Amino acid sequence: IKLKGLEEKQHSRIFGLDIYRAIAIILVVMSHGSMVSGSMFQWLPSVNLPDGVELFFVLSGFLIGTILIRTLEEKERLGWADLTNFWKRRWFRTLPNYYLILAVNYWLVSSQIINGDIEQFDWKFLFFMHNLYEGFYLFFWESWSLSVEEWFYLMLPILIIIFRLVFDKKTTLLLAIAVMIIVPITQRIIAIDNGYDEFWFGVEVRKVVLLRLDTIIYGVLAAYVAYYFPKIWNKSRWIAFFVGMALMITVMKVPHPINTYYGNVFYFILISFAAMLMLPLASSFKANPFGKIGNSITFISKISYSMYLVNHALVVQVIVKNFPPKTLEQNWLAYTGFWMATIIISTILYRFYEKPMMKLRDKF
Repeated sequence: IKLKGLEEKQHSRIFGLDIYRAIAIILVVMSHGSMVSGSMFQWLPSVNLPDGVELFFVLSGFLIGTILIRTLEEKERLGWADLTNFWKRRWFRTLPNYYLILAVNYWLVSSQIINGDIEQFDWKFLFFMHNLYEGFYLFFWESWSLSVEEWFYLMLPILIIIFRLVFDKKTTLLLAIAVMIIVPITQRIIAIDNGYDEFWFGVEVRKVVLLRLDTIIYGVLAAYVAYYFPKIWNKSRWIAFFVGMALMITVMKVPHPINTYYGNVFYFILISFAAMLMLPLASSFKANPFGKIGNSITFISKISYSMYLVNHALVVQVIVKNFPPKTLEQNWLAYTGFWMATIIISTILYRFYEKPMMKLRDKF
């Protein structure tokens, strides 16, 4: 069974994972929307919400891990044809949108429509190397997570191929998972001694590829459990969900100062582990029971990648730079316009560019 066949087999959407993805992108957009909301929501109780990007990472690892594990089981080992087909399908999914929005970002900054430092742009952005081992800032900020994902897509299959030369399939997968957990954790431990402030911690630790790959691999660990231990996966889904929710709430409430073992290392591990524990329940809801409301959730899930790419630079930064709200009424107008513009632009991008590009995968 080829990867194409496996993906076709999974074509029927899993509604629970759509909910998971929709929540992740809503959290991301809400975070960026705070740049224009001002004091609109000061009457609400203060609640620390998880970073939607962390949820995206774990979900991505689960989906990609499922594909790779099934392929490994069917083919005994990953060959060059499997590898190239895997990368082709990932890249047709991610690269067209990325390069388009990268070009738009360059134009917006160079035209001074949004703030940014055009000198930060160089060839590294073309190959996702701009934050491979060091941080970047002031240009296309949100691309940091895309680099983490792309290097994950590149490295995990290669590790599986290498370890499979010597070990059985289960050991191969566990060793690949272990390597991609140990290496980033080690790098974050080393970073404890660098004395970063909040800004530079975000730039040089949180958003650097080699320090964050372990976040995605927890999703692969979930895929491993789901595939090889399905009874445990299914029977424990409710317990896992409530434990994950409790852990997520606890982690968000407990202070996580930077330049400490907890802030640099264990905080990211616990957030990812909590997100991972919610996957068994999410993956068990196959169909949409909510009618039109559920269809809206699925739609947001479908356009989530486009929403991630456009909401910051193409919408919120344009508003902040050119139409900064100065009154509460203007805050409401700007915030409403921010959400509407993000959804409209993302819908157009998805339907007329992202989706057609994905359809090209089967022609090459």
